Amino acid sequence: MSKALVFAAVAETLTGLALLIDPVLVGGLLLGQELAGLAAAVARVAGVALIGLGVACWPGPPILGMVIYGVSVALILAYFGMVEGMTGVMLWPAVILHLILSAFLARAAINRTRG
Repeated sequence: MSKALVFAAVAETLTGLALLIDPVLVGGLLLGQELAGLAAAVARVAGVALIGLGVACWPGPPILGMVIYGVSVALILAYFGMVEGMTGVMLWPAVILHLILSAFLARAAINRTRG
């Protein structure tokens, strides 16, 4: 694996973690403006996507990055709905769809390792 790909995987994963933990700070550092409300929620979902991308680019099966992304985005969307009170008509179908797709991907990954 090239050093550039390792660096990119680590950088994207760390950026994703930062967006997930403190999107207001990251928004201020990157864009010069604080992210608030819906923008902060979307930034957290983007952070989850960057973590999945970083894992997918790391040595090992790329499918793991998609499983991590799917489960993580389902959890964060469920959090938005249950704790933050952010609900749209597609929130719960999206949560369920991500969990189902993640289960299928996890099963495919397990079957691939078994042979």
